[in-house]
Amino acid sequence: MGPFHASVFLLLLYLLQGSNTSLVKLNDNGYEDVIIAIDPDVPEDEQIIEQIKEMVTAASTYLFEATQNRFFFKNVSILIPESWKENPQYRRPKYESYTHADVRVALPTLTGRDEPYTRQFTDCEEKAEYIYFTPDFVLGKKQNEYGPSGRLFVHEWAHLRWGVFDEYNENQPFYSASSKKIEATRCSKGISGLNRVYKCQGGSCITRNCRTNSTTKLYERDCQFFPDKVQTEKTSIMFMQSIDSVLEFCNENNHNQEAPSMQNLKCNYRSTWEVISNSEDFKNTTPIETPPPPPVFSLLRISERIMCVVLDKSGSMSFYNRLNRMNQAAKYFLLQIVENGTWVGMVHFDSVASIKSDLIQIKGNSERNVLLESLPTLALGGTSICSGIESAFEAIKKVTSQIDGSEIVLLTDGEDNTAGQCVETVKQSGAIVHFIALGPSAEESVIEMSTVTGGKHFYASDEAKNNGLVDAFGALTSENADLSQKSLQLESMGFTLGQDTWMNDTVIIDSTVGKDTFFLVTWYSQPPSISLWDPSGRPMEPFTQDAASQMAYLSVPGTAPVGTWTYSLQAKANSEVLTFTVTSRAANSTVPPITVNAKMNKDENSFPNPMIVYAEVLQGYVPVIGANVTAIIESNSGNTEVLELLDNGAGADSFKDDGVYSRYFTAYSESGRYSLKVRAHGGSNSARRSLQHPLNRAAYIPGWVVDGEIEGNSPRPEIDEDTQTILENFSRTASGGAFVVSDVPNLPLPDLYPPGQITDLDASPEGEEISLTWTAPGDDYDTGKVQQYIIRISGNMIDLRDNFDDALQINTTDLLPHEANSKEVFVFKPGNISEENATHIFIAIKSIDKSNLISKISNIAQVALFIPEADPSPDDNNSGVQIWVVVLSVVGSIIVVSIIVSTTICIVKKKRSSNTPETSF
Repeated sequence: MGPFHASVFLLLLYLLQGSNTSLVKLNDNGYEDVIIAIDPDVPEDEQIIEQIKEMVTAASTYLFEATQNRFFFKNVSILIPESWKENPQYRRPKYESYTHADVRVALPTLTGRDEPYTRQFTDCEEKAEYIYFTPDFVLGKKQNEYGPSGRLFVHEWAHLRWGVFDEYNENQPFYSASSKKIEATRCSKGISGLNRVYKCQGGSCITRNCRTNSTTKLYERDCQFFPDKVQTEKTSIMFMQSIDSVLEFCNENNHNQEAPSMQNLKCNYRSTWEVISNSEDFKNTTPIETPPPPPVFSLLRISERIMCVVLDKSGSMSFYNRLNRMNQAAKYFLLQIVENGTWVGMVHFDSVASIKSDLIQIKGNSERNVLLESLPTLALGGTSICSGIESAFEAIKKVTSQIDGSEIVLLTDGEDNTAGQCVETVKQSGAIVHFIALGPSAEESVIEMSTVTGGKHFYASDEAKNNGLVDAFGALTSENADLSQKSLQLESMGFTLGQDTWMNDTVIIDSTVGKDTFFLVTWYSQPPSISLWDPSGRPMEPFTQDAASQMAYLSVPGTAPVGTWTYSLQAKANSEVLTFTVTSRAANSTVPPITVNAKMNKDENSFPNPMIVYAEVLQGYVPVIGANVTAIIESNSGNTEVLELLDNGAGADSFKDDGVYSRYFTAYSESGRYSLKVRAHGGSNSARRSLQHPLNRAAYIPGWVVDGEIEGNSPRPEIDEDTQTILENFSRTASGGAFVVSDVPNLPLPDLYPPGQITDLDASPEGEEISLTWTAPGDDYDTGKVQQYIIRISGNMIDLRDNFDDALQINTTDLLPHEANSKEVFVFKPGNISEENATHIFIAIKSIDKSNLISKISNIAQVALFIPEADPSPDDNNSGVQIWVVVLSVVGSIIVVSIIVSTTICIVKKKRSSNTPETSF
């Protein structure tokens, strides 16, 4: 690969790396290639298309004003399901697919759940996955509840594009403010309104003042903040953009740092505008003077899948059993993975290329068998990747004049210094290139082809037992097909066995799958003995053996019985390598199957920077929590690292119980490509379908205050979120594609990785003491055990954040750290903080490992030094005195709990006489 192509390749990886697969780019202040996809399950309704146009057009104007004349929507593609009737206005998609959609319009997974939200499970400033709207929301049927759709789209776009968070918090809707009053969580505090309980029953509604909770000292659960309908406050869009006067994001001048909003908690108490201003979008643009033109819309209708499989049969494919392994995986793909209705052709290449099978439409086994007979049988010659691609274009043009949206599945094991010559041709063609790199020397120019066309990229080592090729082909399901049509991988295992050694294990088929269930066994030397029993103990019919390709397979007719299937494999040669793979499809088109999606946070990285593994376990759009999820990461030379992924809201995992399981990865063994594979298992006593509302869901408007009176909306339809559907046993595996790591040294290195940042520190008063809880970090991010915790307190949150080392230190001599991901508990008596006017004690932690590497400062927990004052209530008894308990009032180094008989709160404070921040208790 020449220097020009190398630089372009690295640039493209940089531009596209991250948590999502969006194709959006910013050009002259305008966002291009925005994709809004209508789910295949949505019934046909052309009004959805028209309302999407109106929403985005209104959003573009609002976005432009909100970002100080900087950003707008330039062109947007609307992806229309294949089931909708044809229209002369509709074109065939190019790179656009459901996988790349920035906005998904889909039916609500649970009845009544029409709330818009952004699927966001990464850190502040990182792009999110997608925005979710329901058809009823897009059609304007939920405007009373969520406000104008264009404004809400800008709110969600800020989540998606810039990684900011909401400035409300449904779990903490009120807080104890420094004003010593109970305030609604919001930004800015200039938003006015009333805190009230609003209840409706039998057609009549009542309004009353909020009562305080005796435990939290804040308002009761049913209390809500009702904003004034008429306001003058301009901020903030991330609080309630539906207020007419709100036109801006909160900035550092009007940001409410006190509020327990997700924006504060996730973005280190920075305002949304500060985060946006630090984005690459902002840094690469300047404001423009003239208003932008309205967005341009492209209407793209999904059509039949057209693809050509391009297989390398050069001389190097004869090494390491590569040719045979390629044929095994390709047969698996053609027999089981590719969906009916797809047009498939085949090209072979070495130093030249030839079309081995013209494109034929898969309707059943006869077409699949034609393609199976076209697989290569001999590996000879050089490597000309461009010849293979050009022949694929030729084959595709025989069935369609338009290459746009067609797919090329390219597998190669060798370098080809001429491959860069056809990168521009591929880019201009409109075809999507999926690249499977076999072995350590596969051509990197093809990664560029895959990246620029929105294709998938996989790496499979020469270590056959890791089943990398089968996993890669298994991941090449249609990106636009309905989920019920897609093949799902339930199991993928590899073993090295001695002669006559048995491998006995089980695989689970749950009730969400079972259709088209397919068992595949491959071997290296000799056919093994294979036995398979269904859950009732009935032996299955003999496997079909393909001795030439060293594989055997069995298809279960109809829908496979639910339960635990048992298999036994006996090796017939020494050091035999056997693999076992099981796939299936949804049993019922109306019940979404459980799925697993896996990915790294980047496509390219350099040593020693850490990476993050993500695995998302869902049923439809509903998170599955409590599963056992592991990641298998394999290097170029076959070195394998196994990580347990966690959904605990600590370390690499941003949110607890959101169905996203995460972990840091730092165990780099060499430079080059790595592959990711994830296994998820759910037991009947652990895995649950979470009914908790989605994170970052749009704020529901409870009503408005008009002339001092509340005009309420109907209450938001809610599900008992404490109830979780217990799931039966299930198993899934998924390929997470490939990533590249550079600059890994060969020599052993000293400890380079600090402990992970604590992100879930919580504090609560217990009499004269403060109890802290948090999840233990590890010696290296979230692995191992730290040596020591440093806990400091202050009366000023920002001082603690910015000058941690100068704050008062708490004695932690008796605090012995536990292993990473354990729950830590520590109780202490606070020292005498120096700030005269402090209303809270703020607490933060850093960790130190055995190499004296120090973590980032934790999130900041707080404890109020007063009982906050509620709004005056007509229910209060104002005839007598009010008794206030002042907790944690500090005199010297002794805790004083004062009883003050008064109508106001008194706090006794005394400055520390010593300048030394260290105080022992």
